[in-house]
Amino acid sequence: MHLDSPAPSGLRPLLLLHGGGVAGWMWDPVRAHLRGDHRILVPDLPGHGRSADEPYVSHAETVRELIRILEREREPATVVGFSLGAQLAVLLAAERPDLVARVTAVSAQAVRMRGTRLTLALLSATAGLARNERFARAQARQLFIPEPLLDEYLRTSAAISRQTLIAAVSANLRFTPPDGWAHFPGPVTLVVGAAERGLLHRSAAALRAERPASTIIVVDGCGHGIPLQRPDWLAGHIDGSVDPRPSVR
Repeated sequence: MHLDSPAPSGLRPLLLLHGGGVAGWMWDPVRAHLRGDHRILVPDLPGHGRSADEPYVSHAETVRELIRILEREREPATVVGFSLGAQLAVLLAAERPDLVARVTAVSAQAVRMRGTRLTLALLSATAGLARNERFARAQARQLFIPEPLLDEYLRTSAAISRQTLIAAVSANLRFTPPDGWAHFPGPVTLVVGAAERGLLHRSAAALRAERPASTIIVVDGCGHGIPLQRPDWLAGHIDGSVDPRPSVR
């Protein structure tokens, strides 16, 4: 798994986990707003970006790789994940709470979808569309990819294999709160865009139901793209300089 060169040790580790179909570059707008007191760790997850030659196998295998990254750090990390990355953040906290100081899970699906088999069959049949530039540009608009990152998205989309696409989406659609999540001792924030599908709002509620001490923040004016739509707000939340109370539901 490719990992961005981290800052010098001695700073607080911050692990940023991207969503499916993109790569570590999606965090560039957030990173531009962060204070300089983080040791930022940004992997390209298997099958994505600079890790495209390593197919995505499963959430479990990916979490094992992420654990190896965090075990090299001198203190527990703040873990922030988006979409698929948010599910991985939850799994990390549940499996190795000793390595995770706090979690921010942005747009994490945690309610199993019906009709998963049909959805995956359709996805397999249309996987090649990701290499079609016109289709990819349309997808980029739905994902709120900003113009400066469009070329990165097109390259990433074209390089994702059918195997990675099916494995990652399958794990995403079947995800539910894992064993151990209820006992994670650190602070947890569950973030969802006000304009996201009801499934994502129900998922935030499901994660909080398993761990009632969690806080849900609904970000007005956002869909499924908060790190790209409101990078300033998310960076402020990570830095602790944003008062979330007006948005808590």
